[in-house]
Amino acid sequence: MGSIRSLVLMQLIILLNVILTVKASTPAVAKPGCRRRCGDVIIPYPFGTGGDCNITAGFFINCDTSFIPHKPFLGDFEVINISTDGQLRTLSNTSYNCYNTSYRNWLFYDFRFFEFSINNNKNKFTAIGCDTYAVVQDFYGQCYATGCLSFCNNITDVSNGSCSGIGFCQTSIPKDVRSYNISLGSYGYHTDVLLENPCSYAFVAEIDNYTFSASDLRGSEFQRRQFPITLDWKIGNTSCNEAKMNSIVNALIQKNSGYLCKCLEGFVGNPYLPNGCQDINECESMSPCNGTARCTNLPGTYNCSCPVGYEGDGKKSGTGCSLPNKDQSKTSPLIAALGVAIGFLGLLLGIVLWCWMLRQRQISKLREANFQQNGGILLREQLSKRQGYREDVKVFTAEELEKATNNYNESRILGQGGQGTVYKGILADNQIVAIKKSIIGDPSQVDQFINEIMVLYKINHRNVVKLLGCCLETQVPLLVYEYITNRTLFHHLHNDDATSYLSWETRLRIATETAEALSYLHSAASIPIIHRDIKLANILLDDNYTPKVSDFGASRLIPSDEAQITTIVQGTFGFLDPEYMLSSLLTEK
Repeated sequence: MGSIRSLVLMQLIILLNVILTVKASTPAVAKPGCRRRCGDVIIPYPFGTGGDCNITAGFFINCDTSFIPHKPFLGDFEVINISTDGQLRTLSNTSYNCYNTSYRNWLFYDFRFFEFSINNNKNKFTAIGCDTYAVVQDFYGQCYATGCLSFCNNITDVSNGSCSGIGFCQTSIPKDVRSYNISLGSYGYHTDVLLENPCSYAFVAEIDNYTFSASDLRGSEFQRRQFPITLDWKIGNTSCNEAKMNSIVNALIQKNSGYLCKCLEGFVGNPYLPNGCQDINECESMSPCNGTARCTNLPGTYNCSCPVGYEGDGKKSGTGCSLPNKDQSKTSPLIAALGVAIGFLGLLLGIVLWCWMLRQRQISKLREANFQQNGGILLREQLSKRQGYREDVKVFTAEELEKATNNYNESRILGQGGQGTVYKGILADNQIVAIKKSIIGDPSQVDQFINEIMVLYKINHRNVVKLLGCCLETQVPLLVYEYITNRTLFHHLHNDDATSYLSWETRLRIATETAEALSYLHSAASIPIIHRDIKLANILLDDNYTPKVSDFGASRLIPSDEAQITTIVQGTFGFLDPEYMLSSLLTEK
């Protein structure tokens, strides 16, 4: 007798252990102590059957125990399914309008919810009848109304499953509709089809849950039909924070306020409950690994590992597990060596690039220092004021002039003298210019260079060489002039070449125009300018033998209130005024 009791006790312990194991592995659906199902329908939180079991009154499910099995109701509508992904399925009734020879029998249903909206993608408005027009519209001022027409001469004209408007029509429901009211009418009171089709019907139903049949037009039995309808629900003015006890729940914000919660991938359960999402053991439920691989379950995922000596990801859906290919093993060192070589080349390229960037930065700093040392800031300020200066003056960059002269190639040299070297340059717009690279023996001569710039910027005369701009970014400042094609007056007067012969008339014109240029410099300019180095080599000629006075390195500005100033004697000996040479008094004479 004692052995029987021991056996029964052991069986009870085993049964209790199985029950607890199953309960522990089953995700929670409802709140603790709340009904988790009503009849055949599971009631997940935030829905509930009263008290604290539902999140708000709008999520109350009335479980009617008078039915066998019990039936859940949301308001007046029977619920057939609730899912935690934001959808609920209920049953809708059929509105009808029936006629006979003496009276009319009709019943129009409405559908009203405050918390939920009709899913416009899964439901449609449907009307049936051979003399029917049907309208569906809202109750709550959302201002929508839609409908359709259905006609047929007799039932033989109707095709089963066809939505052609012959005996059957459908139309879509607007988005976010929370209520509807159906009305039906007939143009001829079904007089012509009374025997075959005495009634018109209309309803909202899931698209996949009704297929039209000609038999639906006969008699009045169709008026007792109910159809599933899908509703969308969400939680308003709250979030998933209460349920989000860990990082395995996502909060999905809906467009018109409200929230939905969802377990992360690899988890299953009710995300609205604390610890409602449980890990899926993919190793047991899916058997995702290759036969030789070992499956390890991880939170939200899994891992397949191949045996020692095998390669691959171990997954059935992947590469599985296989022995390594011998040819591949031979090429592995080569691939490794190639990888090292590529890495070394990448490192070398990176070092070269870094050095180049460092060099460019140093060049940029040097150019900026040269620009400041060469008086660039002062020049820029004066040019910005544009007081008496031409509008076409430009400050060039060192890079522009290097490209223009092919890096100051000797083949581009036009001439050399005491003031510097002149190069032929071609700018980016194909304009040909003369670029003067001044010779400055000491920093004090920078003032002389800036002096030439300031003088030429104020000059605008046809017989004076035109200054186009300057560059102060180089150690030796540069001037950019218009290019004069026919060399100097000195060349034409002292060259034995017959092509350089100048008539007396041309010589006289050159002398006159040169004198006019000097007169302009002495009197017509806003501030008188004394050249101090007029000679044949400083008078350039164009193709028409028009003279251009150039080389203003020794020029000075004479203040308007002074007739003469004292200066250090500058110029070319043999061309200097004897009085100026002896007295150092500079005048326009």
